[in-house]
Amino acid sequence: MSTDAPADPSRRPFAGSANPRAGRGESPLPTAAYWEAAAASFDEEPDHGLRDPAVRAAWAARLRGWLPSGPAAVLDLGCGTGSLALLAAERGHRVTGIDRSPRMIARARAKLAGQEAAFQVGDAAEPPVGERRFDAVLVRHVLWALPDARAALRRWTGLLAPGGRLVLVEGRWGEAEPIGVSAAELTSLVEPLAAWTRVESLVDDPALWGKEVTDERYVLLAEVPGRDGAVADAPRASPSG
Repeated sequence: MSTDAPADPSRRPFAGSANPRAGRGESPLPTAAYWEAAAASFDEEPDHGLRDPAVRAAWAARLRGWLPSGPAAVLDLGCGTGSLALLAAERGHRVTGIDRSPRMIARARAKLAGQEAAFQVGDAAEPPVGERRFDAVLVRHVLWALPDARAALRRWTGLLAPGGRLVLVEGRWGEAEPIGVSAAELTSLVEPLAAWTRVESLVDDPALWGKEVTDERYVLLAEVPGRDGAVADAPRASPSG
């Protein structure tokens, strides 16, 4: 990010009421100005800009397993500069991206010019999408920055069409003073809202991060019941390359 806003979540402030992170004595949540300042250098982080072909391929492989197999309506919340949105659009998905930073959104629109994608400035916790419903809601490294994770998750599951899927990429970053939300904590929040949940560790795939990592990084997949109340089987673990 910028000189005032490092891109690695392990160096970001993290706290919030009504959230599993609360009560840990962590710093205040980042402001809108923080994200505006971050936009200029956001893509310099390997897992943000996906400029390295190996990193890009690793994320593309994961998304193939996490998102629906056919063309689908995907809502990318806290989309940043649109790197994951671009991978989804290239797979034929119809992507809507929401981010609170106008500069991030401007970069995402430029990055996805010519793709079937639309971007809008807005709050990831309360996406300004009206009554629209989506086949998948994709969220990467956003819950750590929200004041009320439980309320956001209720809102997000409500935006899913029957049989729709949550794809939540999160973690607990750093070792001395870790920040974030653990897989166990997030699972406890999501399970009451979903037909099934599954957690997949992302620690053992350094290509995703452009480096070896040892802290907790994972994706939590969750699905709401279909129109007839049926519950689909959870997808198999994604390939690690």
